[in-house]
Amino acid sequence: MLLLAISTLGAAAAPIRVTVWDERQPKQLQAYTNYLGNQIAAHLRTVAGLEVKSVGITDPDQGLSAATLDDSDVLIWWGHVRHKDISNAKAKEIVSRIKDGKLSMICLHSAHWSEPFVEAMRERAREDAQKAVPAGTQIEFITPPRFGAPKADAPLTPHTEMTTSADGKPLAKVTLPTCCFPSWREDGAPSHVTTLLPEHPIAKGIPAHWDIPHTEMYSDPFHVPKPDALIFTEKWDKGEHFQSGCAWTVGKGKVFYFRPGHESYSIYTEALPLKVVENAVLWMGKK
Repeated sequence: MLLLAISTLGAAAAPIRVTVWDERQPKQLQAYTNYLGNQIAAHLRTVAGLEVKSVGITDPDQGLSAATLDDSDVLIWWGHVRHKDISNAKAKEIVSRIKDGKLSMICLHSAHWSEPFVEAMRERAREDAQKAVPAGTQIEFITPPRFGAPKADAPLTPHTEMTTSADGKPLAKVTLPTCCFPSWREDGAPSHVTTLLPEHPIAKGIPAHWDIPHTEMYSDPFHVPKPDALIFTEKWDKGEHFQSGCAWTVGKGKVFYFRPGHESYSIYTEALPLKVVENAVLWMGKK
């Protein structure tokens, strides 16, 4: 019994291992003295129970070696102009770990178009389709082109069309998500965030309404699978709105998308965005 108690205590004390991956775009230095990812990592190192490393695309193996991924419970991802430099094979490797419950992932701002996030959302769309279509229905998954923004009136993806195959059997044609939205505006106008799920662990200590003084605008609809939890929404004075804090399960793991984080605005020097990321790490990395 004593040995069991000691073992349980040791397991509870194990730190959450966090890897912050950052494209380290030079434009970030307009707002951060040492890149956005390093800024987030520095904050997380002040949080008890976390073991944090910061890596980037210029590191060996692009900072994404198998050893690094194996040594991570939570992967935080920021990318913008170099999404194509990350292979789909590497994204599948990351998503495989998520599906197995070995890794969770937080994607920030323009990482909505990163290879790992797109692969995770398309995997979730496959899971949803397989649960939703009637038994005996064939499924054909259609992969839309990468890096094409949808028009405002385009059918929302993922999208399922029920039809009949050439041999007369029921067929579901599932268009996978583009993981984008119709419009954006880089004018630095403030956004107004509403916390929809104040009891969610990611919203712990976050007010019901709060502002980000300078940010880029993204406008719904966001072409992703329906979130398991929509925690934050965001709106702008010109009328746009966006699903700004979305959480999904993918297999046995978790994925969280948080919209704020444009590279030339110092959003991750502000207390509330950092608190959201901190909360997400603590929740998603829980053993």
